[in-house]
Amino acid sequence: MTCIIQPISLYLRNEIGEIMKIEKQKLMIEQLDKKFKSYQNNSNSIIIPSNGWVYTIRKSLNMSLKQLAKRLKVTSQNINQLELREKHGTISLNKMKEVADALEMKLIYSFIPKEGSLKKMIEKRAYEVAKEIVLRTSHSMSLEEQENLPERIEKAIKEKAEQIKNELPRYIWD
Repeated sequence: MTCIIQPISLYLRNEIGEIMKIEKQKLMIEQLDKKFKSYQNNSNSIIIPSNGWVYTIRKSLNMSLKQLAKRLKVTSQNINQLELREKHGTISLNKMKEVADALEMKLIYSFIPKEGSLKKMIEKRAYEVAKEIVLRTSHSMSLEEQENLPERIEKAIKEKAEQIKNELPRYIWD
């Protein structure tokens, strides 16, 4: 009797673990989407100055290269190079944080999904992957003269996309 119960309980434990993992993932997505929503409202109005933040803030404060250099314990030439690196997008985040501290400011950076939320991003990608899978299968079937109607194919794509969205397998990002 224990021989049968043990494999079943092991199977159930694995299934429950997988369900909990998926639920945890969904909760993380939901929490991140809430954060993104608050950032999204503000991000549309943020325009990065053409000469970069460091140069623009330094000039706005009427601070010279030499004065900022002194705060960072570097030379004026280093500040000039730093401003150019920021302008060209080759500066490191660590360096920007150092400058922010020297300017008595806080550096904030974030990723914001172009789709507006991770949920929408996942839905879009799940649909693309599902379409690829279903059309590939449909093509194989048509070669075997078992072609499906467009309505049936679209329904299959939606069902597969829903499955992919709910399971969120790693292959979705391949």
